[in-house]
Amino acid sequence: MLSFKDAVRQMWRDLRSQKLRTALTVFGIVWGTVSVTLLLAFGKGLERQMILNTAGLGDQICIAWPGLTSIPFEGLGKGRKIRLNEDDVEAIRKELSSVRAAAPSLRTVAQVISANQNWSTAIQGSTPEYFTIRAWSMASGAQFTDADVAGATKVAVLGKTVAVNLFGAQDPVGQIIRIRNVPFKVVGVLAPKGQSAMGQDQDDAIIMPFSTLQKRILGVTYVGAIMVSAASPEEGPVAQDQVQRLLRQRHHIPAGQDDDFTVRNMADIAAAAEASSRVMTMLLGSIASVSLVVGGIGIMNIMLVSVTERTREIGIRMAVGARGRDILLQFLVEAVVLSLAGGLLGVVFGLVGSQVISAMVHWPTIISLSSILLAFLFSIAIGVFFGLYPARRAAGLNPIEALRYE
Repeated sequence: MLSFKDAVRQMWRDLRSQKLRTALTVFGIVWGTVSVTLLLAFGKGLERQMILNTAGLGDQICIAWPGLTSIPFEGLGKGRKIRLNEDDVEAIRKELSSVRAAAPSLRTVAQVISANQNWSTAIQGSTPEYFTIRAWSMASGAQFTDADVAGATKVAVLGKTVAVNLFGAQDPVGQIIRIRNVPFKVVGVLAPKGQSAMGQDQDDAIIMPFSTLQKRILGVTYVGAIMVSAASPEEGPVAQDQVQRLLRQRHHIPAGQDDDFTVRNMADIAAAAEASSRVMTMLLGSIASVSLVVGGIGIMNIMLVSVTERTREIGIRMAVGARGRDILLQFLVEAVVLSLAGGLLGVVFGLVGSQVISAMVHWPTIISLSSILLAFLFSIAIGVFFGLYPARRAAGLNPIEALRYE
């Protein structure tokens, strides 16, 4: 009986005799393994980035947006735009036990000028509770105060991106910027938050007192949205439900009628984003696995050719006592070694490639042990699966017919 050691020795001689064919076969597995490793690394990186981005929104936030009414009123039809107001914010703040903080939000986009520099950015109006709800700390300076909101003071807090583009390395605190020809004093700079779940730069914004944006910039009286933070993580769903019921009551919406506002829990949005990124990772891995399957087909084709070319050799070996399982072992070991070598090289190239590409395109990558094992074991499984048929075909040859083969 042919020992495993003898099978490996015979396999090594056969592979060395066909170096180009061996290299091309291994390349197919290497390419497939690299594809799986790279795409899983980028998929995992995307999944982690989604989690970090949604976490940056703050702890247990729900947001109420105005919508369209479905109730006719005083001759006015359905579909009218409903505005939230500061009384809604105050009611949520005072009447709901599950709410830790509530803040109005109003947003616009404007050109900001500082000396000879200008920058187009988002302008966010709110109250000091906004920083608590968003869990947003200061890098320098201070937040504006309730007194600033009450007096519609012309002060502003800059996001890191805005500060860098307007002032470079200079400290912006105490400097004057102009927004639509209105001068504002910079009182602070926010700590960097990074990108949001939608890929937007959260640091590309200016935060100012809500009343200041209302009166001095936009000239409106309504509230764009209401941001609410629950008293604890466990009370997040409770706070969302209470906000919805309170706004229905304040807007006099009868039972059976649709809400004229929308309340969304950011935890639900975060979970949906995480699930979407996980599905994307699985999809990327599935696409990459096609390359491995193609590599496995290459192994099978090469080995079928090898069986055909070595038919006479197989017949001679059988004639001198080799059994079918000895031939099977020889060709199966050859297939496994080819896929094993391709898998090892593919994992190494995949690890290096993911770091290089990540540095070049600034895309996060995460190389997990499970991803490496999955790519490596899948490559071996491909070798066994696609090598089994040629091995069985070689083992099933009739010795007499094999000896006659030319």
